[in-house]
Amino acid sequence: QAQLVESGGGLVQAGGSLRLSCAASGRTASMYAMGWFRQAPGKEREFVAGISWSSATIYYADSVKGRFTISRDNAKNTVYLQMNSLKPEDTALYYCAADRMGGATMPTPDYWGQGTQVTVSS
Repeated sequence: QAQLVESGGGLVQAGGSLRLSCAASGRTASMYAMGWFRQAPGKEREFVAGISWSSATIYYADSVKGRFTISRDNAKNTVYLQMNSLKPEDTALYYCAADRMGGATMPTPDYWGQGTQVTVSS
């Protein structure tokens, strides 16, 4: 069992940066692939980035490649999403997720956080 708590969302102007954090609880949380998804109003939830437990494998959605960076600190059971060059279309509720078996592509997340809002103004 794992519980995920996101933080770091907020309001930022286009071109700005934000860093999201996700703290995971549970003894085996550091062994899970972790990732970020987002959901904009009226749209389906979509994959943003994922990282394997060892950080050896990382995937990004095409829409964020070159702008977002995912990382993790297993000693702190925390995963991060550094978001640079933010665009208004990045506005969404961002969710942290953990996948026990699926790897960094996050095909079948088992645990979800409550979400943190990111709003990018033009």
